[in-house]
Amino acid sequence: MIFITRRERFNAAHRLFRADYSDEKNMEIFGKCSNPNWHGHNYELFVTVKGEINPETGFLVNLKDLSKIIQIKIIDKFDHKNINLEVEFMKGKLASTENIAKAIFEQLEEDVIKLGAQLHCVKIYETENNFVEYFG
Repeated sequence: MIFITRRERFNAAHRLFRADYSDEKNMEIFGKCSNPNWHGHNYELFVTVKGEINPETGFLVNLKDLSKIIQIKIIDKFDHKNINLEVEFMKGKLASTENIAKAIFEQLEEDVIKLGAQLHCVKIYETENNFVEYFG
């Protein structure tokens, strides 16, 4: 079993809040991340796949193919967007980095299988100090 990781980047805005909470309660729980005027991050996304090396190519997967899938399914949908308002598969979900990682995993899993690999992990750095890993 071998693991390979592709890194991509995107910039996006979001707001952590619950509509059923008052502004005061949102501020208490989510702090400045509940700013009604949104806030943004320069996200780093790491997608790790696993499987066996193809003896004909020497690859687990062609990284160009993996990158293209990530670009179409994730980056094109997130980059320079408001996650709460513009990312269809995030509608109705709290836009925490935890939920973003899980949603990205769900969006990529089937296409990674079609490449002949398994999706092992999605890791997202929200800041240089904070990241989430989701293993499905």
